[in-house]
Amino acid sequence: MSKIVRMVTEDPRMSNIVIHGGVVYISGQVDMTQDDTAGQAKGILAKIDDLLAKAGTDKKSLLTAQIWLKEIDRDFVAMNEVWNAWLDPENKPVRATVQANMAKPNILVEIQVTAAASCSPSGDDGQAK
Repeated sequence: MSKIVRMVTEDPRMSNIVIHGGVVYISGQVDMTQDDTAGQAKGILAKIDDLLAKAGTDKKSLLTAQIWLKEIDRDFVAMNEVWNAWLDPENKPVRATVQANMAKPNILVEIQVTAAASCSPSGDDGQAK
């Protein structure tokens, strides 16, 4: 059985990246530096790009995406415009988008993804050691 690799663990409650069995799990990401849905989505996707790179993979390897919106009727179109511009159209993940109560009032969007490990930090094909 392969080892579980945990990265970006400064948060006392969770790791931002976990790699196991050739899969990269990225924790739910938010961006509280922007006040609008599009701005928050752009910031979140930039964080996801960075976290995927730290895990040795990228958005072309996405498997799943879960998106939570504070107000789906208001925020869905703006978030999708940013998502569509960011996404590799040849490598779309499965995705679910729902409305949710957020942890803080100014959070409008949260995104969590999983991806295939192109190569793990240990330098192999995603089977962390």
